[in-house]
Order: sequence, then structure tokens, then C-alpha cells
Amino acid sequence: MERIILLLGCLVSPPGNFVARNRACMNRLLPYLLPGLVFQSVIIGGGYATGRELVEFFLARGPLPGLLGLLVAGLVFAAVMATAYEFARQTGAHDYRTFCRRLLGPAWVLYEVAYIMLVVLILAVVGSAAGELASDALGVPPAAGTVGMMLLVGTLAFFGSALIGKVLAGWSVLLYAVYLLVFALTLAAHGDAIALSLREPPAAERNWAVSGVRYAAYNLSLPAVLFCMTLLKTRREAVGAGIMTGLIAIVPALLFYAAMLAYYPAIVTQPVPALFLMAQLDLPWVQALFQLVVFGTFVETGAGVLHAINERIDVHARERGHALPRWGRPAVAGGLLLLSVYGATTFGIVDLIARGYGALSWVFIAVLIVPLMTLGLWRVLRESC
Repeated sequence: MERIILLLGCLVSPPGNFVARNRACMNRLLPYLLPGLVFQSVIIGGGYATGRELVEFFLARGPLPGLLGLLVAGLVFAAVMATAYEFARQTGAHDYRTFCRRLLGPAWVLYEVAYIMLVVLILAVVGSAAGELASDALGVPPAAGTVGMMLLVGTLAFFGSALIGKVLAGWSVLLYAVYLLVFALTLAAHGDAIALSLREPPAAERNWAVSGVRYAAYNLSLPAVLFCMTLLKTRREAVGAGIMTGLIAIVPALLFYAAMLAYYPAIVTQPVPALFLMAQLDLPWVQALFQLVVFGTFVETGAGVLHAINERIDVHARERGHALPRWGRPAVAGGLLLLSVYGATTFGIVDLIARGYGALSWVFIAVLIVPLMTLGLWRVLRESC
């Protein structure tokens, strides 16, 4: 609440003092907000931009159980990221290799293997979705949209942390505005249908809490956020940033999920529910704006996960007395992107999400959530004694 009051104070300060006060306020708020904005920007492409992920993990279990599962996911995000941020702050881990070595010891390589598999899968999913989006909006072959997205991702990866941080944070704010607009328009037109869906009897399978944990597990894109950890100087900032990360990450998903309920159960069978939702609204300008923003989220998701791998390689090179050359960043990105393009064009988006994310969610529970919330939390608490 103190931070909210501080932000409001920035906005209502006298005009003559606005610039100076706004800069001071944002400097104080940045450690709390930037990790969450970057995290949300990275997970959106593989987490809920297409809507298919929300169907697989939540809506398939019924509207109300699915909503409860999403709330569980938000709580898991907040708890795990708050612990991870403080662990990273205490141990000085600003890349995922260092983080995992200090958390898992010799077993750190298990996380690396799992993360690289996840990166390839995420890139394949967003590449496939970008192709569908470009085909729907522009009438071009899906492969053209996939390749175009991959080229933009490679360009961002070339420029490194400074540009990526600004793009991810700025696009996240725009994304919030568009999701709020879509939710408001759907609520105004189909509010009764949303309420009726929530009264739908739940399916026999009610493991919505497990679905929430699994969804959070594969979306815990911690490596992509670690470069922000240099901003965190105190435990209060680390824990506060973790809580804000959970909130910032889950609110757009809740808004999008609620809008999808207006077309339940028909929307469940759609390969890309987001496109179906936009078609039902029948507002061309909203559809064009949404498609632009979602395409941008695919680019920033790809750039974020690839940047984490580049940072890990750079740290390893510096330990050996070298540095990752400028051309090395797009080269690494290009190799993984080519592999992902193959996956995107070979497998459908439904299979990629249902099988790939489903299997990897259990892996990340085992190699990240359990160790971090036991051994990592114990170390964090021990340091404070």
C-alpha cells in the first residue's frame, strides 16, 4: 500500500516538480516493478497469449475450477519468485547457471537441460502461433509469420540487456491496456454469459489446484528475470518484487480467462482461442490492435528466454577469461530458432502445448520448485538469523 500511495503522489505532484518527483518515485519503485514486468512479458507468449494454454490447464476442468486453478498459479508465482529473488540477492546469482549451481550443487545441469528443452518448446509454440496470427491477419502463409517473428527475436537478442529490458517493460504496459480493453468489451456485450458459465457444474476431474501448480511450474521463467536482480538491495525489495511479480503476471491471464468464459464451451475446441475470441467481438480495429500486441508478445517472449541463455554463456566465457563476442548472441539465438522453426512447422500448436508443457511442468516442479522452496528457503531464512 505504501508503494501505491507513493505512485499516486508522483502523479498528483505540482507541474513544476512533476519531472523531478516522477523520476525519484520511479527510481524507488523500479526494483518492485521491473522484475514483474519483465517476467510477465516473457511468460505471456508461452503462457496465455494464444489462450490455448488456459484451455489445456484450466478451462478444460470447468469454468469455476479453472478460475480457482489460475488463482493458485498466481500464489505459486508470488511465493516462488519472492524466495528466488531473495536467494539470488543473497548469493549474487544474476544468471541461471550461477543460480542453479548455488541451489542444486552438482545437480545444476539437470535444470539446464530442462530449461533448454523448455526454450525450444516455447519458441516452437510462439512461432507456430505467430504463423497462425499472421495468416489470419494478413493472409500470408503461416511460415512467413513464423520466420518474421524469429528474425525480430534474433535482432533483439543481438542488442542485449539494455534494450531487452526496456522493450519488455514497455510492451507489458501496453499489453495490460489491451487486455483490459478486451475484457471490458466482452463483459459489456456478454456479461450474462460469463456469469452463467461460472455456474456450470464442475467436471468430474477437479484437480484444479494441481493444474495451477503445474502451470506455474513451466512458466517460472526465472532465468529471463535474473539480470534484473542487480536492482534488489534489500530483503524487503526482493520479497516485495516477488509478490508484485505474482500479481503482475496473473492479472492479464484472469482478464483473458474471464473473457473466454463468454464463449464456453465452444472456445475449448479452438486451436487458437484468442483468434476465435476476437472474431466473436466483430470489431476490426480491436482485432487488429490485439493481433499486433500479441505478435509483439511472441517476439518479447522469444527474446527474453534466448537472452537468458546468452547471459549464461557470457558468464561462463568470462570465467574462462573471455567474453561472448557480439556476433555470438545472434548466432546462439539463430541456432535455437532454427530448431524451433522445425518444431513449429512439424507439430501443431495443440500438441506442442498439451504434450510438451504437460510433461515439462513435472520436471520443473522436481528440479526448481521443490529444491527452492525447501533448501533454498532454508538458506534464505538461515542468513537472516
